[in-house]
This record gives sequence, C-alpha cells and structure tokens, in this order.
Amino acid sequence: MSEITPRGDSPFISGFTLSNVRLANGVTLRVAMGGEGPPLLMLHGHPQNHLAWRKIAPQLAQQYRVILPDLRGYGDSDKPPSDETHRAYSKRVMAQDISLLIEALDLERVAFVGHDRGARVGHRLALDYPEKLSCCVFVDIAPTATMYALTNKAFATRYFWWFFLIQPYPLPETLIGHDPALFLRKHIDGQLKTPGATEEVIFNDYLRCYQNKEMIHAVCEDYRAAATIDLDDDAQDSDKRIEAPLLLLWGEKGTVGQLYNVVETWRDKARNIQGNALPCGHSPHEEVSELFLSQLQRFLDSVL
Repeated sequence: MSEITPRGDSPFISGFTLSNVRLANGVTLRVAMGGEGPPLLMLHGHPQNHLAWRKIAPQLAQQYRVILPDLRGYGDSDKPPSDETHRAYSKRVMAQDISLLIEALDLERVAFVGHDRGARVGHRLALDYPEKLSCCVFVDIAPTATMYALTNKAFATRYFWWFFLIQPYPLPETLIGHDPALFLRKHIDGQLKTPGATEEVIFNDYLRCYQNKEMIHAVCEDYRAAATIDLDDDAQDSDKRIEAPLLLLWGEKGTVGQLYNVVETWRDKARNIQGNALPCGHSPHEEVSELFLSQLQRFLDSVL
C-alpha cells in the first residue's frame, strides 16, 4: 500500500508543497508538487535534488501538475541498502520507483523530463513502462552504453567520476566523505558553464544532502550499477525502442554536446526524436532557464 504524508510548503519553490510518498515497494520518496493540469514529472540528476527545477517549476505549474521527486538515494528520499550486484540502484529498480509513484498519485500517464541520472532512469522507464509516458525529454545525456563504448581520453578526463565512483567500496566513499563540500563544489563548477547558476542557498541544500554518508554510498552504487547491471539490462533490451515522442536538449558548452552528435546517439533507441543545443553547460534548466523553458513548453504544447 502506498501512503502520502504532507510535510509542508517548500521553502525554495513558491507554490509547491513537500510530501513523503511511501511506495508499494516500501521505499519512501520525498516529492515536491504544485499546480494543476496534465501531470508533468521531472527527475533531477547527480549531484542535485529536486531543487534543480526551482527556476522553471513555478511557471510550469501554471499549466501542469508538476511532480518533482528526489530519486532513491538522493536528497531526502530513502537510501536503501545495496549489495555486490548493485541491483538496488539499477535504473530498472529506480524506474520502478517512479512507476509506483505514478500509481500512488492515482495517475495513468505523465509527461516526463529527466536530467543526467534522472534522464537515465527515464530511459529505462520508457522501455519498461511505455504505457505510463505520454512524452519524454532527456537533458544533456547520450545513452550510457554509447558513452562507455566511445570512451577516450577526453571523456575520461572530463567525466572522471564515471570511473572514480565505480571503484570498489569503500574507496570513493571514504575520499568524498573526507571533504564533501570540496568534491561537490568542484563537480558543479566543472559541469555548469554559467557562473552563479547555482545560488549559494541552493548549493548549501545540495551539500546538506551530500554530507549524508548514506547518500554518498548511494551515489557510488548508482554509478556502479550504470557500469555493470545497467549495461546488461540495456544489452538484453537492445531491440526495444522508446515509443513516446522524445526531445533531447543539451548544453553546447558541455562534455556531451562537445563530444557527441547527441541526436544520432539516440537514433536507434527511439522512434520519434528531435533535439536542440542550448548555450550553456550541463544544466540548461539552471543556466539558461528561460530559454530551456521555452523549448520545453513548445515541445509539450506540440505533443500533449
């Protein structure tokens, strides 16, 4: 049985309320919600939480019922234990959380937007639960298997954490735990190419969560899963395609935009694709929020 427990107004996103949603699998997700209309579910990436959408959520809530979960392992959501298979943080299990959240909110289908890790969860969600998605927007990613297969010095240097975080426990956990603020600051500053895009008060909330040793471990397990069991799941489903209309948005100043032809990397993964680069780094919704919002709304208006 699912259960929704209100936790008051969001201190950072005007018009949104916070709730703890206990899913049928026993995992509780922290979820911010606001607005009325067609449901729009948005998943953040690493190392953020749902506050990554703060600059655009109030405007979207004027037209949509906006749903902003913290992924399992992140923010104020549960951080379940894992094991040597990393299955608990596989994108298949994380996507199941979102499917159960959709059911817990008594919804049938949602429009989906995902950034970074959230978009990778969205990819699996689109393959495993296609009936629950009316459309998809993936922000600044190429497919995981493609990025690993095309690894070169430039990618390994720019995305070093893809190879650092997957090292066996407790090496990355211990090193990050020694100075989480340093790691978080360097990570965000390296990824975002727009100075000041992450306000200090928001960085401090990201850091509040990142100082939790359970979150550090969950993050490592997320990446370990991506390098192992997620690749196995993707290989087994290599014949499947995303059926929902897919919009790809990415930062032209970021690693993904500079190293890959983003639309082409998805060509054999989805049936209906469009995409655009934006003048920023890894987080368009934080760096060029108005431009991102206009691109997103144009797409949603065309497919919903």
